[in-house]
Amino acid sequence: MSESVDRPTRPTLGRRGFVVGTAATAAGTALTGPLAGTARAAAFGWTDDGTNYVIDTGANLVFKVRKSNGDLSSLVYRGTEYQGYGGMNSHIESGLGSSTVTIRQSGSTILVSVAYGTLRHYYAARSGENNIYVWTNKADTSVSATRFILRVKAGLFLNDEPDSYTYTNSTIEASDVFRKSDGQTRSKHFSKLRVMDYDYVGWSANGVGLWIVRSNHEKASGGPFYRSLLRHQSADGGGLYEILYYGQNQTEAQRFGLQGPYVIALTDGGAPSSSLFPGTLTTSWADSLGISGYVPASGRGRVAGVGITGRNTSYAYTVGLANSAAQYWGSARASDGYFSLSGILPGTYTLTVFKGELAVYTTSVSVSAGGTTTLNSIAIPSSNDPSNAGAIWRINDWNGTPSGFKNADLMTYAHPSDVRAASWTGNVVIGSGSETSAFPCYLWKDVNSGLIVYFRLTAAQAAAAHTLRIGVTTAYANGRPQISVNDWTSAIPSPPTQPNTRSLTNGSYRGNNHTFTYSVPASAWLTDTSQYNLLRINVVSGSGTTSYLSAGTSIDAIDLLA
Repeated sequence: MSESVDRPTRPTLGRRGFVVGTAATAAGTALTGPLAGTARAAAFGWTDDGTNYVIDTGANLVFKVRKSNGDLSSLVYRGTEYQGYGGMNSHIESGLGSSTVTIRQSGSTILVSVAYGTLRHYYAARSGENNIYVWTNKADTSVSATRFILRVKAGLFLNDEPDSYTYTNSTIEASDVFRKSDGQTRSKHFSKLRVMDYDYVGWSANGVGLWIVRSNHEKASGGPFYRSLLRHQSADGGGLYEILYYGQNQTEAQRFGLQGPYVIALTDGGAPSSSLFPGTLTTSWADSLGISGYVPASGRGRVAGVGITGRNTSYAYTVGLANSAAQYWGSARASDGYFSLSGILPGTYTLTVFKGELAVYTTSVSVSAGGTTTLNSIAIPSSNDPSNAGAIWRINDWNGTPSGFKNADLMTYAHPSDVRAASWTGNVVIGSGSETSAFPCYLWKDVNSGLIVYFRLTAAQAAAAHTLRIGVTTAYANGRPQISVNDWTSAIPSPPTQPNTRSLTNGSYRGNNHTFTYSVPASAWLTDTSQYNLLRINVVSGSGTTSYLSAGTSIDAIDLLA
C-alpha cells in the first residue's frame, strides 16, 4: 500500500509493561550504507495488519510499528526476526502507552509519527535501504523519555564483553553490576567510551550486523567526554541504546527539543556506512516531512577557528560549544589548532577549549542561520594551564582525567573490586620514578583514605610556605581531600558541585573538574633535609556508605608548587 495521506490511530490500549565504531575504524570495512540495500521482489511501501503498520523498505528489511503506542514491534531482516525479548518491544523509555500514531508515504520516504502528550517520536524508511531513521522530540519534563532501547532476541549476538552479564553471575552492586566466577566484573554501564569516541554501537555475527548509529547529541547533555550505557547483553537478550538524557553522573541540565536522527542500521556484517555518521549524515529528504522541531541545514550555521596557540602538543585538544538549548564539539587540528564546527543551531554559545578533558579557555560565540562565524587565532594564556606552574614535584600531569594513575584505564570498564585491579592501597615516594603509576586513580573514605606521599625538600624550599594542589575530576557522596603534612593539618574544604549519583563504580570518572588548593606554612616542613616529609591525603565526607560506595573522588593531578 502506498498512500500520501495520514492514517491516524487513536487507541484505547494502555502501557506495555559490542561492537562500537568510529569513522576511522569503519574506513577499512566494506560499507553497506544508505544506498547499498539489495533490491528484492517486494515493493517499497506499507500495509496495515490491524495492529501494526508494516513497512517494507524494498530491500531486505521489514519492520512494524504498533498502532496503539508507537512501539517498534518487529524487525525482520532477511527473513529473521531480531526485535524483542521478554515479551517486550523496542521503544522510548519503557513504552509510551496509548498514543496517536500516523503514517504517510511521500515519494521514496515513509514516515511514522507518534504523538504522546507533548512528546513526538518518528520512524522513517527510505526506499531500498536497510535503515530506520529515528527522531525524538521531548518538549518538557511532562513525559519521561530519556532513552530509546532496541531490544534484541536472545542468542543472536552472544558476547562476553564488559557491558555483558548473565543471571548466573553474582550481583555486587545495586542490581546492575555483576561478578563472574573468575572475578571479572560486568555491567551495562561499562561501555569504555566517551560520546566523542564512537559513531555506532551494536553487534555482528553470522553475516549480519545490527547497529544503532548515534545522533549528533545536540540535545543531549554532558558534553563530548560524557559516558553512558550504550548496550547490554544477557542470557535473555540484548539491548542497544540511544540515550536522550542520562542522569548517571550528569553534569548538565536536561535539554529539550528534537534529537536525531539516530539510525537503526542492518548490514551484511560490516560496519554501517560512514554516510550515516553524525557530522556526515545529510537528511535534505526530511526537510519537508513536517517533523516537529526539525531544522534543515539552511537554518544552521558554522563556527571556524583559524588556530589555537599556547597548546601542549602532547595532548589532543577539543573545542566545544554549549548553551541551554544545544551542544556541539569537534577536534582541533594537531598541527595548528584549526577547528570547524558545522550544523549549529542559531544562538549564543560558550566556546570552550579543552586540553585533554581540562577546560583551559572559554569565550562567547554567536551563530546565525546560514552564516559562518570565523574566529581569529585563539591564544591560551599560560596561566590557564596548571601544568605551566613551576612545581617542586608533580604526580601526573593536568589533563582533566585520571589517566596514568593506577587502575585508571580499567575503571572505564570494570568495578573497583574487579580481580584485575591492582591494590588500591600503597604509599608513594617522590623520586621513585613510579609516582604516577603507583598512585591510585580513585580514593575512598572506607578503602584507601590516608594514603601517604613521601618527599624531601631542600633547605631553601623548607624555609618557605608553599601551595599544594589536588585536582579532581568527580566525586561521590561529597568525598573530598583533607591533607596533613607532618604535624600540620589543613581545614576541611567545602565540597565542589558534583553529580549526586554513582560514578566511580559504574565506569565513569567524568564530573566537574575542580582544583583544591592548600596553603602549607613553612612551619609544617621538616628542617632536616635528609628526612622525608609525609603528606597524608584523607577523604572526608559526612555522606556515603561503605567500601566502594563510601565517599570518594577521582584524581587528576597533585603537585607542590615552588
